[in-house]
Amino acid sequence: MNAPETIAPPRAAVQTYPLTLNINGREHDFRVEAWVTLLDLLREHAGLTGSKKGCDHGQCGACTVLVGGRRINSCLTLAVMQNGKEVTTVEGLADGNQLHPVQQAFIDNDAFQCGYCTSGQLCSAVGLMNEGNACTAGQVRELMSGNVCRCGAYPGIVAAVTEVMGIPGHDDPARPFQPGTVPA
Repeated sequence: MNAPETIAPPRAAVQTYPLTLNINGREHDFRVEAWVTLLDLLREHAGLTGSKKGCDHGQCGACTVLVGGRRINSCLTLAVMQNGKEVTTVEGLADGNQLHPVQQAFIDNDAFQCGYCTSGQLCSAVGLMNEGNACTAGQVRELMSGNVCRCGAYPGIVAAVTEVMGIPGHDDPARPFQPGTVPA
């Protein structure tokens, strides 16, 4: 005799919420669960994989994007909290085939090695310039300290950002940048 067939109870329907975002200059409509982060929405729902999931705890900056021109860690914000806002990812920095000045400066200053952190570094640099709080290479180092580069390309990163900002002296190679340090 066969064992009686067990039937799984019906799954409760998962509630989703409507969400509209202007991503890289184009309006997009989504329906997402309340727990979906902006990073996961960008990567899994919008197909924009430039923003990276590094630590998923807001400690590395690989997921940095711009919301309303200001930089945020997209792994730390829920997508529904950004409803109606303008989001710029690394894919939206260039103007067609014309690179953003920061992107070109990263190339010119050898500001990346493996490239995993580069999209977050680029968005953070653009956000830093939008915020207008850095006037020296030391301030750039400090205000970029939320973006970790495991390869140690910090001198090139600071040189690229200060070059675009027109800060004289760029970076001092004798004082390499270390994340979380306060410049003297």
